[in-house]
Amino acid sequence: MNGLAARIHDALPQTQCTRCGYPDCAGYAQAVADGQAGINQCPPGGAEGVARLARLTGREAQPLDPQFGTEGPRAMAIIDEAWCIGCTLCLDACPTDAIVGIHKRMHTVIEAHCTGCELCIPVCPVDCISLEVETPGRSGWQAWSQAQAEAALQRYKLHGEHRRADKRMEEKAPAVAEPQAADTRKRSIVEAALARARAASQQRPPSAKSSKP
Repeated sequence: MNGLAARIHDALPQTQCTRCGYPDCAGYAQAVADGQAGINQCPPGGAEGVARLARLTGREAQPLDPQFGTEGPRAMAIIDEAWCIGCTLCLDACPTDAIVGIHKRMHTVIEAHCTGCELCIPVCPVDCISLEVETPGRSGWQAWSQAQAEAALQRYKLHGEHRRADKRMEEKAPAVAEPQAADTRKRSIVEAALARARAASQQRPPSAKSSKP
């Protein structure tokens, strides 16, 4: 990452939400520095974020591009623990390891570490994760501090280290006679969990499951 990209990266909120169209804040920062992305593609940063990037790049400030989302209050992921099937898919999706849990056991969100990125929402097979407004009346950098951004970046780096370590362990693990593909294994886990959830739902009141906003 060159000097300008590093300064741009430091000015981003580090939610790692990918709404900008890049895999993380670092990728977006480099694209802006290279002139391949606009300075108005980061909804979590909001209008103040655009102004920051305008000052750094010398480009003219402009409204957020609506195709990447709109500025709004920061959200918090909430897991309906009674409905969670323990599939662990949200653990992999969370960029800051803000979700804790183990296979076939309920998961929960550590509120202090959640950036409101929403990446856990689409991977949940039973739709048991919803969002709650965490900063009513405040959006962009009014809803997110520099200290929170720095903490989120450190957790994102640790998340990457954990995943690399897991990959190394998988590579070192002894091969079995007929290894099952990772995607097939995940599908089997989810299908089994869904079967258990369908059976449990017969005894669950319809109003108990939170609706997704």
